[in-house]
Amino acid sequence: MPPIIGGMETIETTYFAMGCFWGAERLFAQISGVTRTEVGYMGGHTDNPSYQQVCTDTTGHAETVRVDFDPQQISYRQLLETFFSHHNPTTLNRQGADIGSQYRSQIFPTTVDQEKTAQAVILELSPQIQSLYGAAPVTEISSAAHLPPFYPAEDYHQRYLEKNPQGYCSIRDNGLMKCN
Repeated sequence: MPPIIGGMETIETTYFAMGCFWGAERLFAQISGVTRTEVGYMGGHTDNPSYQQVCTDTTGHAETVRVDFDPQQISYRQLLETFFSHHNPTTLNRQGADIGSQYRSQIFPTTVDQEKTAQAVILELSPQIQSLYGAAPVTEISSAAHLPPFYPAEDYHQRYLEKNPQGYCSIRDNGLMKCN
């Protein structure tokens, strides 16, 4: 998705899968420079899946958060650092108690520049991730040139933790950025 240009600002979009999308949305929604978040499903083979279908682990989709941001206020690199410092990128198809391919670690860049930055950041952070978790990152990066469709989740999932403050959330600061 190319940047949206309106007046003086340019808004970019990216997508992150890092476990349960409720906590990922809350995390990114609180960041200055993020203009919009939305949870949904991405990376699978079923058109317009429901939450119930995704939970069967048969659609191939990951729980994903759409992040619209103003690169004049926050860089894509800073968003990637937030992504890596708030989940375990070394566990395949799992985050905490959540198990299944819908909980995988995946980046869906929308531009070639975002894709190159994501690849560079993974390479740069790999030694710290290895040190922190004792394993290499398994985070997938989708090709910006072949970006799969994003299907918004049902309304009750949008801003779920704002509506349900005691709701489950596995997203935590893992201390990765303090390792630098």
